[in-house]
Amino acid sequence: MLTKELLKLVRQIEIRTKGLVNQVFSGEYHSVFKGRGMEFSEVREYQFGDDIRNIDWNVTARFGHPFVKIFEEERELTVILMVDLSGSQMFGSLSKTKQRVAAELSAILAFSALKNNDKVGLILFTDKVEKFVPPRKGNKHVLRIIRDVLSFEPEGNQTNLRTALEFMNGAIKKRSIVFLLSDFMDEGYEKILRAVGKKNDLIGIVLDDRRESEIPKMGLIKLTDAETSEERWVDTSSKRVQDALLKRRNEIVTKRKSLFISSRLDSIYVQAGSNYIAPLVNFFRMRERRW
Repeated sequence: MLTKELLKLVRQIEIRTKGLVNQVFSGEYHSVFKGRGMEFSEVREYQFGDDIRNIDWNVTARFGHPFVKIFEEERELTVILMVDLSGSQMFGSLSKTKQRVAAELSAILAFSALKNNDKVGLILFTDKVEKFVPPRKGNKHVLRIIRDVLSFEPEGNQTNLRTALEFMNGAIKKRSIVFLLSDFMDEGYEKILRAVGKKNDLIGIVLDDRRESEIPKMGLIKLTDAETSEERWVDTSSKRVQDALLKRRNEIVTKRKSLFISSRLDSIYVQAGSNYIAPLVNFFRMRERRW
């Protein structure tokens, strides 16, 4: 992609997602993702109804009447965006690829974090960690993250969630909010997923495309695996083939849902080419009710 075209696309995403953050997501983000605790701010004179456990006895003794400590939420958090850039993310049967949707979702989450004075970091991965951007603040930093998700050209083509999660577990020592954006077309990552989820607030954002579960009946066509480049001729008009594809797809979806439920982790399902605002809003509202 030419630099001019890339900058234009980043700018379009910035304008769109900043508007969504200001109108929809900023308040939800702040209420759902709490700070790590409360920190001392100041003291003031005791007022009726104040918690006596907050009385500052040193100041009280000095002035001869009660003073209480005032605490404020320790707001600053760290948000890590883990984005899958494997070959399957380049697929999109409608107007947007899964990679483009990942960039827009990353922008919404990053600008929400920025508005709440939180740091944002980025991990791009395929079957290896391709790029790590340490957590920082600032509008320029967020725009860099959007640009990287949109335009970074990975060396790998396949998916290894275990490697990416192990890197996350070692590189980020502080408890963080971790958004894992992937289609989760992988195996062998279950144990490390649970480990990262126990240490952090881990949310899986499942990127899907309807053509991955619904192939139209078009007769004999050649399908190519985006990650392995394996080619196969498939008779899409065959009921046996359609039933087998649907069965396999349902098995993958069921296994993925069961993993998140058993691991006590939240997940958001987003379909490329469809409106992703509703799934995000529903997630925030669900989290708010839980708190």
